[in-house]
Amino acid sequence: MKRQWLSKMKGTRIISSVQVGLALLFLFICITTLLRLHVEHFFYRDDDAFPDQKAQLDLLSAKLGDLQSKVATALKRMQQSKMTETMPADLNAALVLARSERLMHGNLLVEVAASLDLVKTFLKHMKLSGIPIMASREEANATSNLGEKGEQEQEEEEVGPLVNFFEIEEIRKYIIVRENRFGRKNFMGANATYASIGHACTARKADLEQYMDYDVGDFCKDDWNAGQKLMVMGCDPLPRRRCLARAPPYYQKPYPMSQSLWKLPDDRNVRWNNYVCRNFACLAAKSTRKGFFKCAECFNLSSHEAPRWIGNSSTNAADFSIAEVMQIKPGEIRIGLDFSVSVGTFAVRMREYNATIATATLNLGAPFNEMIALRGLIPLYLSINQRLPFFDNTLDILHSNLFLDGWIDHQTLDFILFDWDRVLRPGGLLWIDKFFCAKVDLEDYLYLFLQLHYKKHRWAVVPKIDKDQKEVFFSAVLEKPPRPF
Repeated sequence: MKRQWLSKMKGTRIISSVQVGLALLFLFICITTLLRLHVEHFFYRDDDAFPDQKAQLDLLSAKLGDLQSKVATALKRMQQSKMTETMPADLNAALVLARSERLMHGNLLVEVAASLDLVKTFLKHMKLSGIPIMASREEANATSNLGEKGEQEQEEEEVGPLVNFFEIEEIRKYIIVRENRFGRKNFMGANATYASIGHACTARKADLEQYMDYDVGDFCKDDWNAGQKLMVMGCDPLPRRRCLARAPPYYQKPYPMSQSLWKLPDDRNVRWNNYVCRNFACLAAKSTRKGFFKCAECFNLSSHEAPRWIGNSSTNAADFSIAEVMQIKPGEIRIGLDFSVSVGTFAVRMREYNATIATATLNLGAPFNEMIALRGLIPLYLSINQRLPFFDNTLDILHSNLFLDGWIDHQTLDFILFDWDRVLRPGGLLWIDKFFCAKVDLEDYLYLFLQLHYKKHRWAVVPKIDKDQKEVFFSAVLEKPPRPF
């Protein structure tokens, strides 16, 4: 019986000793940490730099003082416990003593752990509040910057750099980086899908958020003009939207190709809400109150459009005919782009030479894109801010009329011309059709065209007679060199 009692007492003492050891380990960590904080001035206090955080720092200092007193009390309790070395005389007294020591040691561990958890909570709060916890301002700033930079880079890598910039949920859902299913690369060699928007969308945040504020699956607002304004201001490409585009309420079948090329479309096939004119007859009329001025006569198909690019012209005139340009490369001009304010008449005339031309333009006060499509041609809804959606060395011809003029910045035009050069194939033709600018600026603009070292097939500079001889027209047909290396 005595041996069994001594065995139980021995086991209880071992458990108590382990608890005391753990408590001492926790206390040792607390004491060494507090000493290190005191010696190294762990908490960086600068009331001038962080006046808003003074109260929080004072509160945290008080909490740490309370923790220090708790550690001192715990040490005294452990010293008193160790002084009790005599074994009790009977079994009941020994069990009571063992249970008392076990309870005391357990409470001690709970108290120390709770105090450490309190410190951890306050340190986390300080981190979230932006309070540096270092010995000096320089170290604080350096560590804070590195930490924020690392976290920011990790977050940008995971979700995308602009996700947290916008507040509208649809924008955030669109631009977030989407990993492929099963973590595999897709056929394009990417592990995720990266949706893109124009960099200037950040400068037009309010406008873009209004544009993207809609009910998913419902009808979109009739706000294409707001989207076009964003494109012109550099928010190009626009994000995709998950709403249904509104169609004309009484849409009719388009005319067959035998009629559509030279006949005004049905008025019911266009939404006229955002235009001054409300029908094609208004657009074709000889009036100045149409809501736009570029290519104001373009919708007059019979009088204005039909004669364009027809017949021969002298090499000194600014107007070149399609026939003389096509003779430069007979049988070689098959596909191309017309980057103009246009209703597609250039593409119509090029069809007569078995050439397919896409027309890139905006709806600048009139339904240019709808008109092009209803004529049976290919519209490209593009602004000058966007890189052309064609691969390198693929187009036979690129034509531009009434789109790039003397208003454009020289370096902007430089980027555009090099992009045009990119998509033209070797031997392809660049047709500049009546580019106009002030006479004093002509030399600067001509340099931008000449630097490409294209072969000149047609070249003409003539006065613009409606501007008192102070402006000039420049037209040219240039051939891209081979550049094999």
